[in-house]
Amino acid sequence: MPLRGKNIVIGITGGIAAYKIPLLIRLLVKAGANVQVIMTEAAKAFVTPLTLSTLSRNPVYSSFVSEAGQWHNHIALAHTADLILIAPLTANTLADLAMGKAENLLSAVIMSAEAPVYVSPAMDREMYRYGAVRENLSKLKSFGFHIIPPEEGELASGLSGQGRMPEPETLFAIIRSHFKQTQALKGKKVLITGGPTYEPIDPVRFIGNRSSGKTGIALAEAATQAGAEVILITGPTTCLPGNPPYTVVPVESAGEMYQAVKKHYPESDILIMSAAVSDYKPVDVKSSKIKKHSARLNIELEPTPDILAEAGKMKRQGQINIGFALETDDEKKNALDKLKRKNLDMIVLNSLKDEGAGFGYDTNKITIIRKDGQEKTYPLKSKHEVARDIISEISHLV
Repeated sequence: MPLRGKNIVIGITGGIAAYKIPLLIRLLVKAGANVQVIMTEAAKAFVTPLTLSTLSRNPVYSSFVSEAGQWHNHIALAHTADLILIAPLTANTLADLAMGKAENLLSAVIMSAEAPVYVSPAMDREMYRYGAVRENLSKLKSFGFHIIPPEEGELASGLSGQGRMPEPETLFAIIRSHFKQTQALKGKKVLITGGPTYEPIDPVRFIGNRSSGKTGIALAEAATQAGAEVILITGPTTCLPGNPPYTVVPVESAGEMYQAVKKHYPESDILIMSAAVSDYKPVDVKSSKIKKHSARLNIELEPTPDILAEAGKMKRQGQINIGFALETDDEKKNALDKLKRKNLDMIVLNSLKDEGAGFGYDTNKITIIRKDGQEKTYPLKSKHEVARDIISEISHLV
């Protein structure tokens, strides 16, 4: 059973749809999950802590300190969770999370969480359509939250429209599906490269690119959540989380990245080469800073190692190699050429012509092309969602 032994935190906020949560808790407990409920004070008007505690078989928390003076450690609550679901998510709590406010125990737990966070917004149709609400949902999506869209139906106001929280059985199926997916790469060793490489000109200057490293980090997180043992070889980045649940190998130059890949690739089942590796490096690296003069400065360049091509030559039976193609012209043609030349099983194509895609953004728009000719284009999504899409496609190749 995918839910047996899983620690699931259910956050309940002050919406009428809270009446559905006791049945969801019952389904989760029956499936073998350990359920911890955290509720806001407003939620107590719709469902009682006694009901939730009885069904979950655990105490229910709503404040940082209990009536007996015991501190409820929000860090521990966050770090022991395998999944967090906020249902219903009211517009008020949504705004707090979008702004990074930790005014109650639930929001503090969410802001400390390392586990996937699902939210089920529920409100009247006009509230759900309100511009700030839509903007706040987009923010949460960009932060990596999983948004469960509200359904169409009769609302508490007596009106009909979108805003109704899905039924407990639907929420249960979503949680169950999540843990099924977390087994997709169980037992597999995944090697991921990310970020830019810096090729030194002198002790101060370098040749590089605008890659932030966000895609490589998102892929490492998604592959880890899918059950894989992950090594992330990353060029310079400021985006790494503290104490990530995967191994990080920091490098700077293309040569260093090549040596790191060469070391770890033979033991890997899957290589995902998302790094933006510099294609050229200076032939002559100066030992001291080059001073500015009025005359032109010519720097002779030579190619860096083609890491992905070399991995294609080293590839053994059963290994899976994934490449990326960031293009500006003849996008699909160039991607297909790279797929073939570098002995890849799949290539992820994105274009700098697409707004919101490419370096520096929190979003991306991709097309995945497999060696067997299958092709799938995805709409603009957060890089965390893009990473999950890529890992899902890879799971079909394993």
